[in-house]
Amino acid sequence: MKASATPRIILGIDPGLRVTGFGVIQITGSQLAYVASGCIKSNEKETLPERLFTIAQDIQSIIGHHKPDDVAVEKVFVNVNPQSTLLLGQARGAAITAAVLSGATVFEYTALQVKQSVVGHGKAAKEQVQEMVKRLLKLAATPQADAADALATAITHAHARQGLGAVAGELLGTKKIRQRGGRLI
Repeated sequence: MKASATPRIILGIDPGLRVTGFGVIQITGSQLAYVASGCIKSNEKETLPERLFTIAQDIQSIIGHHKPDDVAVEKVFVNVNPQSTLLLGQARGAAITAAVLSGATVFEYTALQVKQSVVGHGKAAKEQVQEMVKRLLKLAATPQADAADALATAITHAHARQGLGAVAGELLGTKKIRQRGGRLI
């Protein structure tokens, strides 16, 4: 199967209540290109609803400006501190809701999937992810950690849309095969 030569824009999101990273890439065939990245920072002195509103509003603005074909969001991992996990989940929910309200299609990837896709193993350190994102997108400088994680999530989705990920999507769409636990059956 040959990858499509039609350019696609992918927005990656690394949700966080304090800092939400975002990264926008373009994929044409198998070529990745950097478009934009940055961080949405919420004011810790604001109430939780105000902070979630900031995340949602800024994500909608980014989507309105870049008009991504797909949005890829990193899934929440279970933290030692349940309160932190809950807050992270709420930030993630604000980002996903903003994307859906903007009409975007949302895809989700675990941190393990992102690290495996970009670095080659799931136990990669943040610095390794940053360095690989810099190399894959041919950036002049290393992106900030949260922005790099968002770009890595977008790259993971780009990889998933090619190769076996694209084949699986097409086959699942025809109902010839099923998927269970991330495996094709």
